[in-house]
Amino acid sequence: MESKSQSFRNGIRDGLPICLGYMAVSFAFGIQAVRSGLTTFQATLLSLINVTSAGQFAGLGVITAGGSLLEMAATQFIINLRYMLMSTAVSQKLKDSVGTLPRLAVGFGMTDEIFAVSVGRAGYLSPYYSYGCIIISVFGWTLGTFLGAFSGEILPARLISALGVALYGMFIAIVVPVATVEKSVLAVALSAVLLSSIFEFLPILNMVSSGFRIIIVTVVVAGVAALVAPVETAEVEKNV
Repeated sequence: MESKSQSFRNGIRDGLPICLGYMAVSFAFGIQAVRSGLTTFQATLLSLINVTSAGQFAGLGVITAGGSLLEMAATQFIINLRYMLMSTAVSQKLKDSVGTLPRLAVGFGMTDEIFAVSVGRAGYLSPYYSYGCIIISVFGWTLGTFLGAFSGEILPARLISALGVALYGMFIAIVVPVATVEKSVLAVALSAVLLSSIFEFLPILNMVSSGFRIIIVTVVVAGVAALVAPVETAEVEKNV
């Protein structure tokens, strides 16, 4: 049985690749945050207390559009709802003796990547393993945001605009490899683009704020996809 310190070191080890990947993504977020009017401190603090890429990028859209707090809360709830499911699943790997505060700490740092390495651990999951994985990952996410935001304040506007394109390239790089294999993913991506375009150019609908557009598009497209192309339980267990 691993000691607490050994579990923590193993978490650091497994979280290091996540840390490096997060730095690249959060650098783009930092640049975008500054372009949206946030200071370096605000952008860095935002990443430190949120640790959610999709939610933070969507939040920037709400901030830029001058959305309400209700709009922001609803957007974050819909986009980050999956983390509640992930945290619930990972909590089943913790021993009954693990208290509420450690479980809350593990849930706070739950991301897609940390969930993946957590469920891949054989047997019970030590919260100290999660602490190590979370700390190094959050460090990379926060440091990347700081570097991106700081660069966004001192680099020329033309260069910042060029670097901002990397944000869209990042999302394309995430979707395209999976979409070439899974036609359902391609259909979902194209449907989201089509529905977003309808909200952008159709009269009356283009009056809907960006935050509620995200909520509507996410719920509608994800809901239809779940009905038309559900993932079978056996397939989920095989991928895990």
